[in-house]
Amino acid sequence: MGIEDYGGGQTAQSDVLVVTTNDVPGYRVTRVIGEVFGLTVRSRHLGSQIGAGLKSMIGGELKGLTKTLVQTRNQAMERLVEQAKARGSNAVLMMRFDVTEAADAGTEVCAYGTAAVVEKA
Repeated sequence: MGIEDYGGGQTAQSDVLVVTTNDVPGYRVTRVIGEVFGLTVRSRHLGSQIGAGLKSMIGGELKGLTKTLVQTRNQAMERLVEQAKARGSNAVLMMRFDVTEAADAGTEVCAYGTAAVVEKA
């Protein structure tokens, strides 16, 4: 697996800027729209659970689970951007991820932040 399997974040083609900061240098916030989020829940398939169990006995990275978590976070972020665009936003400020176990069925990943309209200062 290459680095592209383990990376994530925003793609260059997105027309909604997503940042983890309160503001964006060189821009000013003209309107705050409010909270937006993207949510996904992924179950683990039996093969990856068995492989992870075996790997945990000898140590090392659980590459299959790492790749799945990256894909899950990217999907949550895509949904965040879709919701922000649907509400008229061109930026999401203070983006964060929250990850929790979902009723022993899988992992819930939520990307959330504040939708806003920004323009060059």
